[in-house]
Parts: sequence; C-alpha cells; structure tokens
Amino acid sequence: MPNTITVQDLAKRIVNQEKTFILDVRNTEEFEEWKIEGKNIEIVNEPYFNLKDSVEPVSNHFKKDQEIVVSCAKGKSSQMAADLLEKEGFTNVYSLKGGMKAWSEHLEPVKVGDLQDGGTLYQFVRLGKGCLSYFVESNGEAAVIDPARMTGFYEQFAETLGVRIKYVIDTHLHADHISGGRHLAEKVGSTYHLPPKDATDVTFDYTPVEEGSTIKVGTTTVEVQAIYSPGHTIGSTSFIVDETYLLSGDILFVKSIGRPDLAGLAEEWVDDLRHTLYDRYRNLSEDLIVLPAHYSSTEEMDDDGKVSARLGYLYKINAGLQIEDEKEFKKMVTENLPTQPNEHETIRKTNMGKINPDQEKQKEMETGPNRCAITG
Repeated sequence: MPNTITVQDLAKRIVNQEKTFILDVRNTEEFEEWKIEGKNIEIVNEPYFNLKDSVEPVSNHFKKDQEIVVSCAKGKSSQMAADLLEKEGFTNVYSLKGGMKAWSEHLEPVKVGDLQDGGTLYQFVRLGKGCLSYFVESNGEAAVIDPARMTGFYEQFAETLGVRIKYVIDTHLHADHISGGRHLAEKVGSTYHLPPKDATDVTFDYTPVEEGSTIKVGTTTVEVQAIYSPGHTIGSTSFIVDETYLLSGDILFVKSIGRPDLAGLAEEWVDDLRHTLYDRYRNLSEDLIVLPAHYSSTEEMDDDGKVSARLGYLYKINAGLQIEDEKEFKKMVTENLPTQPNEHETIRKTNMGKINPDQEKQKEMETGPNRCAITG
C-alpha cells in the first residue's frame, strides 16, 4: 500500500512555498475546472485510465527518486496510481488522503498581525476553494468573521488559544459557499451577526450588524467597526478591525473587485458597487490593510502565506479601481462576469435557512473554485 500525505501537511508546504510535484489523475475536464495551486507547485494531469496499462504517459515528467504527490477526486484512484508508479520503480510516491474532496475542506490558519493590548488577528485560508475567513482574539474572547462550513477548525483553534468565541459575523449572505456562521454560533453559544438588508428572507433569528455598529472583543480596545458597503449584495458590510485592517468581504479583492450579479441583480447593484469602491472606500485611510473574503490565485499570497494589501496600493494597481467613467465601469462589470458558482442559488437558500441539505450534499454543492470576482 503506497504512503499517504494528509491535506494538512500539503497545505503547510504550499503556505511555506515548498517545491512540490503533483500528479493529478482526475479527468482532464475536472482538472481544468479546479486543481491544487501554489507558487512552487508543479502539477501534471494524466487521467488514471491512461495509466492502467502503463505509466509511460507520465514517466518523462518525473524522476524515479523524486517525491510525487498523487491526487484524485476522493483518494482511491490516487492510491491505485501511486501503486502502479511504485511497481515501475518510483520510490517516493504519496497518495493525497481524501483527495480533492478533503482538499476542498481544509482550513489553514495564518497569523496576520498583533493587535493593540495583546490581541491577534488570524486569516484562515481555504486553499482548495480560495475562501478566507478571520479570527480576532483578545483578552480571552474571539470573533469569527465569514466562517466556512467546517466549524470545527475554529472551535479547535479557540480551544488551543484558550479563548471563547463570543461573536460570529458574516459580511454578507454568501452564494459561493455555505456559511458556517449560524451553526458555529449555535455550537459555541455566541451571537450570530448578519447585515439586515441581506437577511430579509432568512428563517432564523440573528443579531443585525449595520454601519455604526461596534463590537468590542475582550476587555481591551480591540474594536470591529461596521461600514455599509453594498454592491456584491445589497447588504454587504465591511469591518475595520483595530483601526488597522479592512475586512472587505466580497467587495474588494487584491487583484479584482466583487461581482454584483449573484442574486440576479447586476444592473441594479452595479451602481452600489461603484459607489462603495470609488467613494466610500476612497474616503478611508490609505494605510488600512485590506483583508478580502476570497482570492483568485495563490499569486496573491505573500511570503507568509496570507492574502492582504494596503488600500492605497490597491488604488494604484487594481484594474477594477482605475475606471473613472461610470458608463465604462458599468460596461466592464456587466460584460466580464464569470460563470456563476456551482449551485449558487441552492447555496443562497441554504444560507437563508430555507433548505437544509445533508452533509454530503453540502460538500457536493461547494465543489470547485470560488467565482466571486470580476475577471476583466
């Protein structure tokens, strides 16, 4: 039986930018749609059925003693492919345990920075989907912003730090992934905060969070200040943490801007998007560090494995912030919308509490990359 490597170990390699060679044995269509990425990743795709008779199709890509990580959808085909490689004399082959299904669900915590009076801000990177969530802790208390469905990661992290999760917050009603916000709040006995303009159709109780709301974490001066920033959704709300960090949700990313169409209202919301980006955000301090809820490529990661950028810098390099003409901006946004996320409407209904798919169905619904950004 070939050796295995866990998604946790692979994630640490990618965050640390270690050279890694991957053989993906899924069908080419699946591979082109979504794959493991990283700054020092070299990846080859060869469907497993092409290797059953001979590993010759990949033998020129790898040396016999080279470490190879084999990935597939769920971890079974990769084990069989790794076994075939070992029989042909490849001596350092590992099968990715759980495959892309497990890869999609892993969250890797990365420290963003220290806060005043001893607090700390962490970014949880979902490498398999490009989602980012945040953990603010100070003086024994914590707030989690935009949590993923896999809430156990945050619970375990809080236990490790010896803090209590007191607040759970979503910047908006998500459409590309299932929020863990309500579930996490119920499990740890905290309040769940949601912008009310995104919550008109939800079926559960929540605590409204609107512009002017301030959430204090711990007994120190660490504050989470809400700023109304519509455009991706009508209720999208950003948060300034400790007067230093701007958690921008899906409004502004490092290399792109948010899309306004996931509720089918692109024409109606594009003006809100422009107003947020070109007026509201522009009036904020240029020194704020932008921390988005998603990223499109690991190229956006810095050497520490986190995704961030100074707001003033983004106004110089982000193409979505360079279009002064309103008509041109509207045209750029509405004509460069990517394919909508898999089952985005079903995901929205799940996040509203209108439906409650079982865990396996939820995993299926989230398969693939995030598509929250404008591509033009």
